Amino acid sequence: MTLHPQSKAFIELSRHAPRWNETSVSESRERFRGLGNLFGDGPELPSVSDVRIDNRIPVRVYRIDDQVPKPGMMYFHGGGWVIGDLDTHDTLCRRLALASDCTVIAVDYRRAPENTHPAALNDCYDATLHVAENAEEFGVLEDKIAVAGDSAGGHLAAALCIRARDEHRPKIGLQLLIYPIVDHSLETHSYHEFAEGFGLSRELMGWFWKQYVPGPLPQDDPQLTPARALNLANLPPAHIVTAEYDVLRDEGEAYAARLAKSGVPTTHQRYDGMLHGFVHSSNFFDAGLKAINDIGETVRRHFA
Repeated sequence: MTLHPQSKAFIELSRHAPRWNETSVSESRERFRGLGNLFGDGPELPSVSDVRIDNRIPVRVYRIDDQVPKPGMMYFHGGGWVIGDLDTHDTLCRRLALASDCTVIAVDYRRAPENTHPAALNDCYDATLHVAENAEEFGVLEDKIAVAGDSAGGHLAAALCIRARDEHRPKIGLQLLIYPIVDHSLETHSYHEFAEGFGLSRELMGWFWKQYVPGPLPQDDPQLTPARALNLANLPPAHIVTAEYDVLRDEGEAYAARLAKSGVPTTHQRYDGMLHGFVHSSNFFDAGLKAINDIGETVRRHFA
């Protein structure tokens, strides 16, 4: 399919903006927070609260019913492990909570380059384990917990599922990976086809990886590169979203295929004509709102 008109408009809109690696990390984080016109305003919910897990990990809890426990969704924001926070993904989490009929718990994990791998994964894992072991406190059904994330957050969700399987806790019922980073090779067909001029570039992804892992990248760490795990069996059922004009498209789709081949119930949906980030920027992309509703329906069916 050809590039969607909204994708063309987005490319034109951002053509002259500095890239995230062209300004200081603090400036890039501030600029990302200022893109609220792309994210939109989220719906009002009965309860939204900021708390700290173990007096250490900030999380934001979105409850669509503050009286009745719901399935839980741990959400890990995107931003290349460097930018992004609870506020940049607030609208997305609000919309996902309503669409999926879930209590969403967004995790403000430690970011690179100040904190490199595995700090972010440790925070996401510890927060998920804490919620699973204290489900009633968070308004969550302990046997119905999903992990979800976009881009770098999708990477953390995928890696967390491998770690939870290997450590035999917590029990994860579903993984929702939105255009996830699952490998570090930068050599897929989509990486070369969309290397430049489509938003997220091959060069920028290389920079993000260097912030997250400053030294040589290990080749055999499945919690760093889930796509290279020797064994993907016995992982939670998965739903994977990809965008047609995204450097991460091929690795996400290959990961979906490997999960399915390994016996993991897996669904995959590619959104034609779309760019990386279209779900997060659902105030700009109509397909972003559709994807949120599609994800919500997947979660509702799974936990029904």
